[in-house]
Amino acid sequence: MTLTADPRAGFTTGLFIDGAWSEGAETFDDLNPATGEVLVKVANASPEDVDRAVRAARAALDGVWGETPGVGRAVLLNRLADLVERDAQQLARLEALDVGKPVGQPGLLDVPNTVATFRHFAGWADKIQGSTIPTAGYLGMAKTHSYTVREPVGVIGAIVPWNTPLMIAAWKLGPALAAGNTVVVKPAEDAPLSILHLGRLIEEAGFPAGVVNIVPGLGGIAGAALVAHPDVDKISFTGSPEVGRQIQKSAADTFKRVTLELGGKSPQIVCEDADLDAAIQGIAMGLFFNQGEVCAAGTRILVHRSHYETVVNALAEAAEAQVLGDPFAESTTMGALINEGQRKRVLEYIEKGKAEGARVVAGGGKPDQPGFFVRPTIFADVDNGSTIAREEIFGPVGAVIPFDTVEEAIAIANDTEYGLAATIWTRDVSLAHSLASKVRAGAVWVNGWAALDPALPWGGMKTSGIGRELGWSGILANTEEKVVTIVL
Repeated sequence: MTLTADPRAGFTTGLFIDGAWSEGAETFDDLNPATGEVLVKVANASPEDVDRAVRAARAALDGVWGETPGVGRAVLLNRLADLVERDAQQLARLEALDVGKPVGQPGLLDVPNTVATFRHFAGWADKIQGSTIPTAGYLGMAKTHSYTVREPVGVIGAIVPWNTPLMIAAWKLGPALAAGNTVVVKPAEDAPLSILHLGRLIEEAGFPAGVVNIVPGLGGIAGAALVAHPDVDKISFTGSPEVGRQIQKSAADTFKRVTLELGGKSPQIVCEDADLDAAIQGIAMGLFFNQGEVCAAGTRILVHRSHYETVVNALAEAAEAQVLGDPFAESTTMGALINEGQRKRVLEYIEKGKAEGARVVAGGGKPDQPGFFVRPTIFADVDNGSTIAREEIFGPVGAVIPFDTVEEAIAIANDTEYGLAATIWTRDVSLAHSLASKVRAGAVWVNGWAALDPALPWGGMKTSGIGRELGWSGILANTEEKVVTIVL
């Protein structure tokens, strides 16, 4: 696929606050990862801009949006889903251009999942119910009628990462809006374009002014101002554990609710009875999709010793077969990393892996071409205590580790500070259930990687985060339970 028309044509790079677009007093450069060149200059929200956005969100919550019934919210969310579907090609192109991923990937996953998320939560908007609770009465003298209701948390600050910005923005907006909250979205400075276009679609769908506000800007300025703002009731953040810790500490000052999805070091366990062809294909997807810049990337490959060399050799072939280049070229299978800093980080991890004695069987450096590319790299004979097995690299780097028994595989899989996801490759249904119950992770997939659906809750354990998004859990995370008791 080639880029026959610039997806930025007629595009805005400003602030979307209180239903209106405006230019920022300052801008920042948004770079093309595939070339390193400046794509556009984007408005850099100031703390004052963030304050305007929060005040607009509060006014909408206390006004027209607070009076909008669930069925009305559902209509708007369904209309937004239709508009995203209409602009699917443009959104996929913007995502590919901004993130550096091959354009087929957002067309396959990010955009369809965004549509599905808005439609799923449109279905929940008029079905958020409380319950009646019988009690013994009031002081033994009168009967009571007690019931609960679920009310919106309030103004939510949604801080979105750069790796899959459109989809994760939808994961935060869908349940929040369905539950009646208003939202201030802070896109990542490295990839704001698809979310800015989503802002146009929110405007076109007819959401009241102030319900959704978008403030592109730098994390240390706009993001920090949003987290610290006293009139923000909750922060939903997806990103690194380091930033997540800062957010949790800052949120404590005003007792904000937080939902934090903070990455992982996910194992893929290849059992003795696994379908190797399917496993190798799935493992390669878990390693190389979106250049490995995926929080749930299956970067620790635990292989039964009977299949170890077969899997190592097959993954090396898969890595060497990747074609790095223009995200719009039909031949491209892997794009560039998001920026030079991320490429440097990944290359440093590769050198650490070599220094700590792991065996490089594919890749191991960067190609001689413009852009922020790194060759997909496979390490064999990795010790689970080594740096490349312990720390999240966020790039196309896999560590293959042998095991002899199922018990050993579980011990290795759980020997990590992370707990976001895991994949198990086995034909034995009983073994699949047994292993799934023992792996400490928020999501366990069997015979497939990244089986995502908006109906399924998403989130991690341990350093991978706090709370859940999506599904009914997403509604619970975006509502407060209130109890009402009437003395009869």
